Amino acid sequence: MKYAILGQSGLLVSRLAFGAMTFGSGNNPSVYKVDQSGAQQLINRALDAGINFFDTADGYADGQSEEILGRLLGSRRKEMVIATKGGFRVGPGLIQAGLSRKHLFEACEASLRRLNTDYIDLYIVHKTDPYTPLEETLEALNDLVRQGKVRYIGYSNWPAWQAAQAVSIQRERRWASFINGQLYYSLVGRDIEHETVPFAVQNRIGLTVWSPLAGGFLSGKYTKENWNDDQNRLSGFDFLPHDKEWGFNILDTVREIAGVYGATPAQVSLAWLLAQPHISSVLVGSSKLAQLEDNLSAVELQLSAGDIARLDEITRPVSLYPNWFTAKTTDTQIAKALEL
Repeated sequence: MKYAILGQSGLLVSRLAFGAMTFGSGNNPSVYKVDQSGAQQLINRALDAGINFFDTADGYADGQSEEILGRLLGSRRKEMVIATKGGFRVGPGLIQAGLSRKHLFEACEASLRRLNTDYIDLYIVHKTDPYTPLEETLEALNDLVRQGKVRYIGYSNWPAWQAAQAVSIQRERRWASFINGQLYYSLVGRDIEHETVPFAVQNRIGLTVWSPLAGGFLSGKYTKENWNDDQNRLSGFDFLPHDKEWGFNILDTVREIAGVYGATPAQVSLAWLLAQPHISSVLVGSSKLAQLEDNLSAVELQLSAGDIARLDEITRPVSLYPNWFTAKTTDTQIAKALEL
């Protein structure tokens, strides 16, 4: 396993993290489908491989994911970095959701109980909350850190402008600051490169990736003929928007590159992410041991600069304004003088 420091902190995390979203059962069996016995196998293999970074959330299988993860890490808990998230609805009450002070305090306490731990290493706000003042959310997070219930904080699925505003407030008021942004990123979903990546690099925020295989699409097991079959995961959780025709064309190239290395499409897709200098860790979630074994091998796969550039080119997102204007109007004389 390889490791990285997460953002502007001293927290050492494995480059591959284990995502426990599949643990438990519930109203979405295409996602929540791993019982405790299966989870034990997966966690044991992750530990054997050197993974020390485990991710879950209170909204996964009504908290079952946290319960199973906490139970199975057991006595090795203090050797591990546990990340969990709060913000999604966890009950029928109107206020049992969001990023208010009330809900975050209650959600964090509930996560601590389910994880059977005295502290959470990385507490992540799972999404934005347009109904709660940003300052209220940030002060609540700061208080959770000061109380010792949380060691570090992060955000997930926030736009760059809001994360930037938050960091500015945190610094101004000397509150605990975000060290992590957990975001969707894959070969068929590179939107974060427009604004989030430059912001994170500038502010030394470590980026971690959820759904690096685009919900399994980049595993290579789906074809144009079977991708919407009732029995596969994509049909039950086709949550990530991308043009499937374009995606299958990309997969053809990924398969071609995989053949050169004797690898799988999933390994190539993960290796491309791990080669990005702005990425600290990539979450791999599995429901079967064979899937996890395949994903673990990606950390040793070193793609050539030419293959990385090829994948970059065919998946490059269309530039947005004002980014394209900036690129077109950069002073080439100064750039040449600076040898940029």
